[in-house]
Amino acid sequence: MTRTGGRNPADVRRTRIPLAPAALWFLAALLAVRQAAHTLRLPPGRRLADLETWLGTGGVLHLPGSLYDGDAVGGPFTGTPFAGLVLRPLTKAAEETLGVVWTITTLLIVAAVGVLVARSVTATSGRRARLFAAPVLISLMFLSLPVRGNLTLGQISLLPVLLVLPACLSREPGRAAGVAAGVAMALQPVMLLFAPFLWLTGRRNAALTSAGTFAAGTALAWAALPDDSLTYWVHHIAGAGLGGPADALANQSLHGLLLRIGLTGPAEYAVLAALAVPLVWFGLKRAVTYARDDQAVLAAAIVGCLVVAVSPMSWQHQQLWVLLAAAGRLGRGRADRMVWPLLAAAVMLFHSDEILPGNLAVTRTIADNSPLLLAVLAAVAMPFLLRSSPHWVATMPELAPARTPGRRIPLLPDGLRVLSKPNLILELILIRVGYSFYSFIRASVPDQRATAEEHGRQVIGVEKALHIDIERSLNHFTAKVDWLKSFTGFFYETFHFLVPLSLLAWLYITRPAQYRSARTVLCVATATGLVGFWLYPLAPPRLMPGFGYIDTVHGPQDLANPDFGALTQISNQYAAMPSLHVGWALWCGLVIFALAPRRWMRAAGLLYPLTTTFVVMSTANHYILDAVGGVVVISIGFAVQYVLTGRSAFAGPAGGIPAAKVPNARDRRGDPDGTNDPDGQDTPWFRRRIRQLSTK
Repeated sequence: MTRTGGRNPADVRRTRIPLAPAALWFLAALLAVRQAAHTLRLPPGRRLADLETWLGTGGVLHLPGSLYDGDAVGGPFTGTPFAGLVLRPLTKAAEETLGVVWTITTLLIVAAVGVLVARSVTATSGRRARLFAAPVLISLMFLSLPVRGNLTLGQISLLPVLLVLPACLSREPGRAAGVAAGVAMALQPVMLLFAPFLWLTGRRNAALTSAGTFAAGTALAWAALPDDSLTYWVHHIAGAGLGGPADALANQSLHGLLLRIGLTGPAEYAVLAALAVPLVWFGLKRAVTYARDDQAVLAAAIVGCLVVAVSPMSWQHQQLWVLLAAAGRLGRGRADRMVWPLLAAAVMLFHSDEILPGNLAVTRTIADNSPLLLAVLAAVAMPFLLRSSPHWVATMPELAPARTPGRRIPLLPDGLRVLSKPNLILELILIRVGYSFYSFIRASVPDQRATAEEHGRQVIGVEKALHIDIERSLNHFTAKVDWLKSFTGFFYETFHFLVPLSLLAWLYITRPAQYRSARTVLCVATATGLVGFWLYPLAPPRLMPGFGYIDTVHGPQDLANPDFGALTQISNQYAAMPSLHVGWALWCGLVIFALAPRRWMRAAGLLYPLTTTFVVMSTANHYILDAVGGVVVISIGFAVQYVLTGRSAFAGPAGGIPAAKVPNARDRRGDPDGTNDPDGQDTPWFRRRIRQLSTK
């Protein structure tokens, strides 16, 4: 009897499919709870700031004499008069109660948007795609800057997205969908761009109903609030100038960009019109094309990106459309098509200084305006695939299937264990995003000095009991030898990032199959190390008072000062266990030893982690047990990689370890191009590798 108890292994796998979506839904729920708790814990003034426009005495909201007079605690109201009219019933609610209800309602709106979009995107996909899409999208939205900003401000900018989607995603929207879209337009007038989109895609009843609803709602607001309506529509020209300076970086619209580069007055209006009119024209044409191609989410997202670009004020909480534009498909292969979704997600999840670090004027301009640039690219420039394209369903070369039917290893399906070279832009985005997460989590580790020093005494005590406490002797010996002190300081600060990045680049260029596996090992090991930093904060030897260690890299530290100067502005200083210096160095050494073409290179690979271990101890940055921890996390990385793929991280295309031998000149002399021996050992290894990849 097999391990599956006589059942077909395929049936067993099918019964396990719902477990992963359930876990993803649980993660989405945790993110929702976390975001709600974070919002409601913020102090007054930073929580639901736009709702506090109406804050009165005694913690009760009230409607001021005018929505836009600026006398309220939170400043003037920034929505339309119709929005003020709709929100009037809430003005008698207690602040705390309204804050809780508002936050929960916003989270439910996000969940509803995620479900609608996921159902539309996966309408023609398999069951697995439908199970996974909604929780993944909802989780991304919960983490995105538009949703986080919406929760903090207490804005209604997400509601129009939800209201307009049913009319855009349905082939034959009913009257209710048209009315909902009209309400969205009354709440955000620039959403009127969806009316011609609905008309041009054949949903004329919905277009007329939405336009009529917008007109009726706006007229009702004029009748109920004539002075405020005059202020909003005439004096502020449909709300322009409300909510903050129009030239602020937070305003990601063409109007804001032109003001930031110095254009003002009639010249700025002329340039804005010259840019906005063709942008809307070509954007709507593209949206109609994709709508007729049954890509409803992409079509709606393109119109939404037009809304972001041409609106007078496009604040962060109004930019969810940029994330939804990730539904577009690009590229010929599956690796290529992941570039656009990941780029859109990165722009919506990270602040500008986390996307493109540095102070160069060009990179700062691109990073600061990345939401607007991405919206414009999505609207008029990105060559999204049509369903008729031969690249719509793209395949990738695969590794050999699992060796034994029914085994639980490998966990990854065959289609994800690929041989082709990954997309370079995608890898660079992943490295940047991964490093941002690494830096954020490492810096967010609880800075518990007393606990970290107690753990340091524990580690020193264990090492003394095992007679392996050699760090202090190495440290003092290094401090006395000037050349060794300089060498270890340079080695510590230089090679930690340089060598791994260089190896990743070499693997990417010459050995794509091994690159994927080695990258997985490094990522898993680093993530495991971050867990260690969080669970076991540990003071390094150089920050242990009373033990006589010397900081040979940063110089003497004032241990009486808990901030330790400028070092704490870089990262948390109590993240010593495990030593990722040693862990990454061991990964580098194993990669070099397994794949390098010459013996001296393989010998250097073995020497590198040993040298790194010596350096981190002699500079008083790590204990020897930290080095052991680094070995453990790298071992975990290799184990997880094997469980996922069922093969060694260094396995080549055929599943074995690729030969490191490079034929000498005498072997190649008779056939320099390898034409007579295309696959034999007389052909240079890199040419054989290129031929192997080109035939896949």
